[in-house]
Amino acid sequence: MRATPAVRREIDPRGPRFAAALTTVVLAAVLITQNAWLLAAQTAVFAVGALAGPAAAPYGRLFARAVRPRLAPPSQLEDAAPPRFAQAVGLVFSLTGLAGLLGGVVVLGYVAVGAALAAAFLNAAFGLCLGCETYLAYRRSFLSRSAHHTTEVAP
Repeated sequence: MRATPAVRREIDPRGPRFAAALTTVVLAAVLITQNAWLLAAQTAVFAVGALAGPAAAPYGRLFARAVRPRLAPPSQLEDAAPPRFAQAVGLVFSLTGLAGLLGGVVVLGYVAVGAALAAAFLNAAFGLCLGCETYLAYRRSFLSRSAHHTTEVAP
């Protein structure tokens, strides 16, 4: 029986950067206002992006409907897996921040939200997606390790 190859979804690379810009604004507002409900909303955005992919997340849909039609077609598309992983990392940080803010460990909340804000800002301003880079480094490491492991057959 043959295994079905994994479906590779490709996305416009400007979408995750647009989402990072919106995320930067939301997370900065969370730090300024200390609003746990706003962080809960951002956490939900990260959850949808991690589970369904960045194009299905609210910011991805907004980009597809309101921004992308006004832009020239992208010169190339990118694999959705690294940004999807980045959304999962954002989810972990926002959940940690939410637990800190709601649980009374405010410093933990601020540190977690601040870290997520820094990562979102780097992506929005410079196109440096830390979650994507982490995903790619893991894949390179995993693939190089699995290439070195060979199965020996006994005579």
